[in-house]
Amino acid sequence: MIATLQCTVIDCPDPAALAAFYGEILGWRVDDSDPEWATLTAGDGRRLAFQLAPDHRPPRWPDPDRPQQIHLDFDVETRTDAERAQRELIALGATFLHDSGGERSGFRVFSDPAGHPFCICYGQMQED
Repeated sequence: MIATLQCTVIDCPDPAALAAFYGEILGWRVDDSDPEWATLTAGDGRRLAFQLAPDHRPPRWPDPDRPQQIHLDFDVETRTDAERAQRELIALGATFLHDSGGERSGFRVFSDPAGHPFCICYGQMQED
């Protein structure tokens, strides 16, 4: 091993707002004390950070001229859980983009308030 992952950083026009959005999804602690950088931290120390990018051009999934660059996948257990998550995500400011249509397993694609695509995956959770 050469190194360990410190955190994933996402460029956006408003770090505090995007951290709050993902903080609601994950239930992680938000630190938005720096106007140019916000961090989410899980109880076990995992981190996700958001960096100010004033000229941010959001991706337009699935447009190849404005590719997604990076995306996050979140797991829920069932399609019913994905439907509940969809309602809650839209209430938080996400935009629904696509449903894979699977009954037992699949995914739903959304964009966050800054335009980054992310997925709610269901029926794919692996037991350790």
